[in-house]
Amino acid sequence: MTPIGQRGRLVILLLYLLGLIAASWFAVGSPIPPVTERGIWFYSALAALLLGNLLVTPFFTKPADAISYGVTALITMLAANVWGSAAVSGFDRFTWSIATMYVGLVLLAAIIAIAARDSARPFWQKVDRSCFIFADSLGAPRAVFSIIFFFALITYHRTAPREYITITLAWAVFVGLRPLEGAADLLRRWRAEWASKGGSARLGLVVGHEVPGVVLVREDGAAAVGFGDLLLARTEMGSVGIAVALDHVGFADGCWLRAFHLSHPQAAEQAAAQAGVNRAVLDGMVFLLADRDVAAPAVRDADDVKQRMLGLVAPDTTVGHLRVELVRSDLSLRQGSLVEVSVSSKAVLYQIIEGITHEEILQQKNTRGYVRAEGRKVGCWNEGLQNFDPVPWLPEPNQAVLLISEHTCTAEREAVGHFPGTSYPVRIDPHLLVTHNTAILGILGVGKSFLALELVERMIAAGIKVICLDLTDQYANELAPFFDATAERTSLDELAVVGPPGKTNCKQNVEEGGSIREFTAKVTEQLTAFLSADDQRKVKILNPVRFEVWQQVGRLYSGQASMATLTPPEVTRIITEATLSVLQSQGLADRARCCIVYEEAHAIIPEWNAVASEGDKTATNGTAKAILQGRKFGLGCLVVTQRTANVTKSILNQCNTVFGLRVYDATGMEFLKNYFGEDFSGVLSTLEDRHAVVFGRASSCRDPVLVRLNDRDQFLRSFRPPTPPSAEGGVSA
Repeated sequence: MTPIGQRGRLVILLLYLLGLIAASWFAVGSPIPPVTERGIWFYSALAALLLGNLLVTPFFTKPADAISYGVTALITMLAANVWGSAAVSGFDRFTWSIATMYVGLVLLAAIIAIAARDSARPFWQKVDRSCFIFADSLGAPRAVFSIIFFFALITYHRTAPREYITITLAWAVFVGLRPLEGAADLLRRWRAEWASKGGSARLGLVVGHEVPGVVLVREDGAAAVGFGDLLLARTEMGSVGIAVALDHVGFADGCWLRAFHLSHPQAAEQAAAQAGVNRAVLDGMVFLLADRDVAAPAVRDADDVKQRMLGLVAPDTTVGHLRVELVRSDLSLRQGSLVEVSVSSKAVLYQIIEGITHEEILQQKNTRGYVRAEGRKVGCWNEGLQNFDPVPWLPEPNQAVLLISEHTCTAEREAVGHFPGTSYPVRIDPHLLVTHNTAILGILGVGKSFLALELVERMIAAGIKVICLDLTDQYANELAPFFDATAERTSLDELAVVGPPGKTNCKQNVEEGGSIREFTAKVTEQLTAFLSADDQRKVKILNPVRFEVWQQVGRLYSGQASMATLTPPEVTRIITEATLSVLQSQGLADRARCCIVYEEAHAIIPEWNAVASEGDKTATNGTAKAILQGRKFGLGCLVVTQRTANVTKSILNQCNTVFGLRVYDATGMEFLKNYFGEDFSGVLSTLEDRHAVVFGRASSCRDPVLVRLNDRDQFLRSFRPPTPPSAEGGVSA
């Protein structure tokens, strides 16, 4: 039955009161019975109507209400105490005792329910719940005052057939059957059925609201509705509103539909007026609308919901984290997808990073399983600046979450990648990449080297010179257009011939033995020329493994001494320190001048527990110290490795910008968790190829984001000029 409004309940109460007055006139000859035992039936019926379904507690009875009803009934019973009257029989005394005991039990249960409400002990919690149920069920005004009524009827009117029959029929009709409530509901349903015009048809009744913006509808048996259909339904504010059908959330006395209200009050009032169902909607009825019966703006919003709505903002959403209760599964949603939510009238983007299944209990022991997605805030897109502005607040509960449509995107000259499936770019500042140091971490074969090569080319285009310490010889092939291979081979040959003679260069002073001094001097000489502002070269590629440099490790004895070759970490230290020395001689710098790329960094700047010799520890410390000092002089580094655990943390911890590709090892996951947080670090093991989590000073996004990196061939087409640069001139910025 449709709930009746307060005004309607008042009208019904007045009609019932007239009926009771007529019954009293016919039964006892007076419209208002005397305030004695013979009038108890009348006032009990009036109290049941007034306090029962019509005005005070029309829906449920609280323990406090049950106490007030019980006290009133107990006073009435004590005033009619039959134990002191000789005119009543033993049966009447028994009836009085039963009625009084019933009222006493209601009072006792209600008092216990209130007293034990905040108890922490399980036993008393069960007692509290049991007493609450008892007071709600048997302490309702209809039940309490019915006991008093039947006591009065049996005790004072059973000897007068006219009174007995009339009073019994009056109670059965006005208090028991409640015919006016049923008639009012029938009339409303008829009116709704015959008053609706156009494309509107009755769908069901409003059974609840999820404030704000969501309404629950119990569908009629023959009703059928699909996602995105337009409805006319009452809002939580009691006005007529247009809603969009979402999903079905359970079955209890009919199928329950959840619908999302659109903010078009004028369009809703106009549609309700045209259909002639305004009053019925306000009474709680819901009607299905056709698009032609709704104003164009509301139809456009409904179409947007139908095409892009993913779900609703769920509880526990915070300023930085979004939780979404999904209402459909037919959209292409995946890790990295972007969604849009309105925050303070701004379209704010979030990136989906996780999905979790949930279950909730419905009525009648039904359960509903659903999926909750979780996302991190990206920001509000600034079209003019082509980046994301921060939005320091969170969306309202039950806001619509819209999926950003996927489409194929091409590489942009300024973008290192895009948000997966969208055209929103993620840009990188090459100077900040260098001055604040950068790391690329990931397992073998996920695109680390191609990403490093792209970043190197961006540095070259920005006027930053690059020294690549490459053990793979891949950089020489990929960056061939940027340097003269013949001239570079001559330089490498000059370095190569310096080291071997040191094997026989034994000195009394150990530090003068070997070829370290000669090699360091030649490296410094070549780097001085390379880093000169007049030198047009942009890239220098060195392989520390290919240099044979000797170090005297023992004192001279009989013209001989113990000698050892330098390891790759020790050669790396010489190159790094020489680079810093040259840049220091050029003075301080605000912007990046040179970047050293440590390819296969675990082999040339190892962690202490991964060194091949004791000398590697000292060498790695020297390299880290040079990088730490280098920022003031425009020196920085790019660390590329697949084994995070084996790279010195003294340098990794100085890397402000980090690209996290797919990783599995616990050390790498734990290290990246410090940068990205637990949510993004949790997706690293499932990243696809050419996908990365990016965070740091050089990124155009202020928070960690999951990015689809550029493919190498697309990047080359968009970034390199049509005519390859000369080896001498490099690429212009």
